[in-house]
This record gives sequence, C-alpha cells and structure tokens, in this order.
Amino acid sequence: MPQRLEGARILIYSHDTFGLGHLRRCRAIAHALVDRFKGLSVLILSGSPIIGSFDFRARVDFVRIPGVIKLHNGEYESLGLHIDLEQTMAMRTAIIRHTAEAFRPHLFLVDKEPLGLKGEVVPTLEMLKDAGTGLVLGLRDIMDEPALLLREWERKQVMPALRDLYDEIWVYGLEALADPLAGLECPPDIANKMIYTGYIRRTLPRVDRKPEAPFGGEPFVLVTVGGGGDGMAVIDWVLSAYEHDPGIPFNAVAVLGPFMTPARQREFRLRAERTGRVQTLTFDSRIELLMAQAAGIVAMGGYNTFCEILSLDKPAVLVPRIAPRREQQLRAARAAEMGLVRVLDIDNGNDPSVMAAALRGFVEQAPPSAHGGAAMLNGLDSIARLAATHLPARRRRARVAAYG
Repeated sequence: MPQRLEGARILIYSHDTFGLGHLRRCRAIAHALVDRFKGLSVLILSGSPIIGSFDFRARVDFVRIPGVIKLHNGEYESLGLHIDLEQTMAMRTAIIRHTAEAFRPHLFLVDKEPLGLKGEVVPTLEMLKDAGTGLVLGLRDIMDEPALLLREWERKQVMPALRDLYDEIWVYGLEALADPLAGLECPPDIANKMIYTGYIRRTLPRVDRKPEAPFGGEPFVLVTVGGGGDGMAVIDWVLSAYEHDPGIPFNAVAVLGPFMTPARQREFRLRAERTGRVQTLTFDSRIELLMAQAAGIVAMGGYNTFCEILSLDKPAVLVPRIAPRREQQLRAARAAEMGLVRVLDIDNGNDPSVMAAALRGFVEQAPPSAHGGAAMLNGLDSIARLAATHLPARRRRARVAAYG
C-alpha cells in the first residue's frame, strides 16, 4: 500500500561519463520510491547524453549536466561542447550546486562516486550537510579489484568524505556475495555506516501494447553489451559462433549499444544479415521487454544486467570485461560459483566453437531461481525503508466533512 509523504524531495546524482549502468540503476530506484511514497518528488542529475531517450514516471524528472567522456587512457574530455575540460567541470559543479539549492532535497543520494566526477559534488555535499539534508552514498556490490580501488581512493582522498560528510553507505547487494570495500581496511566509523540492501529487482516497463516478438515468436537468445563502447569483442564472438555453426538451435537478437562506433555497427549489421540468424538493434530503452521474451541472455556482467538476469530469471552466459575495472569479472566469477550464470573468458581466445557450445547449452541451462536467485532481490524494499528515515514525517491528507 503506497504511503503518502507530502512535499518530500530526493535528489540523486549520477555522473554517467560512459555507458548506461549508473543512469538505469538510479532510474529504477527513483521509480520504486515514487511508487512507494505518494507526494514524493525525485530529481536525477545526470551527464548521460541519452537520458532523454528514457521514459520517466510522474514525479520523477532529470537535469542534464554537460557531458564528459572517459578515454581509454583514463583521462576525460568534454562531450558535445567544444570547450576545455576545466570549463566543463566548472559548469557541472555550478549546475549541481544550484539545482540542490533550488530543489532543497531532504535526501541526497550519490551513485558510486563519493566525491562525484573530479570532486564536483563536494561543494554540494558540504552545503547540504550544513542544511541538515540526509547524505547517502550508494554503491554497487563490487567496485573493483581491492588493490586498484585502494589506490584510486587514496589518490582522491575519499575516506575523509565518507567519515565527515556521509550519513550512510547503502550497498546494493548482499554481504554474503561481495564487499565493495574489501581490502580498504575501513575504520569502524565508516564500516558502521554500511548497510546491505540486497540486489535491485527490475520490472517490466509499462506499455500499452505488448511488442511484437522477434523471429515470429520462435525462441531466441538476446545479446546485450550495455552502451556498447566496450562490448564489441562480445558481439564479434557471438557472430563468429553463428558463422561457424549454422545449427545453433536459437536465433539471436544483438543490441549493439548507442556508444558503439558507427563503423563497427555497420560491420556487425552486415555480418548479422549474412548469417540469416541474427537481428541487430542499436538501442532499446525498454530492453527488459526483450529480455523477458528471450530463451537466454549473453552479456558482459555489469551490475544492472546481472539484476535483470536475476529478476527475469533467465539463463545467462557472461563474458565480463577486465578493463578499466575488474568488477564485472569478479561479479561473474562469484555468480558462477553460486550456479547463477555461466562464464566465458574472452581473454583465453574467442574460439567460435566455445561460444557456439554455450549458445547450444541454453537448451538445458537452469535459470537463476534454481540456485536461490529470487531471494537476492529485496533491494528496492530496503532502499524505501532506509529513505523514509530521511524524509519528513508522514502527513495525512485533511478530510473535509460534507454536510447536506
């Protein structure tokens, strides 16, 4: 039963330098919160260049801050604007602070980056701390290989912010599966702020009409690589499997991603057409509907895709990346140990017969629910309970008696 919190406001920050994961996680949380609390408004700050392609429910809106992109060498540059990075960062910092000043949130939820991109949310955190706003950092289940995360956070001086600014740290996962701060030797005053919520359940988008099934309703495998900027090797491997083994019992739909280079998209479309077995899409803002229809999923192993695999209870083969972070590899390995997914290592070679065997294996592969996957998905309920402690006291609508 929805509860009513009149005038409650939550601001969510998602830096979104590349890919879709952060934005989709924040959007799922925002939608769940406005469903739970009538009268609540949620505003998302995002640098994603395609945030406008997504649908948002009533009482959820977004502010688009100028985009930046992370290069392969780890550096950043402005995206879209022909100005230097320093100017872009100054604009982003100012927009974030001014938005918070005008919106006056009761809760500020920062996704993944404790200080924001290059420290851009620190002024806003300090301002809201003085105003008494609840400050929460939301972390996915695994951040990176511990030694690499330790080195990064020491360089950015993250620990003082966790100690002095944040009230709580919500971990969107289970302690039994992974600790995002493993190896960091967190002092007790930081470790005590950590609360494990469980994984974030994903639901099917609300649509007026069910979309037409690919291949006339015949079983198919969905291949998804998120934004697509770093998923080209996975698409190549799947296409190679169909080129090598025409007898694979499933057709495939490959979602290439909006950030894949146009040249590679053209190459993959031509190869897919030649197989006669693979359809390609560039982007689908309601990809959950395709996932629900698929007989199995081939993906890279990002947090959101993992949650979708669990939520829709789909057999999955993960091909995790190892750069620039190892979080996908660590998550996939742990999930495979639990029997939730199968994992292929592309760094040992992209033998077409290996991928073909994995695609054939969907015929017999058990869904995650056979190994306890469904019980891991209580994240949104936990987040709602935690958020309520930072929001204004519940108010009942005044009832006006009518006399006739």
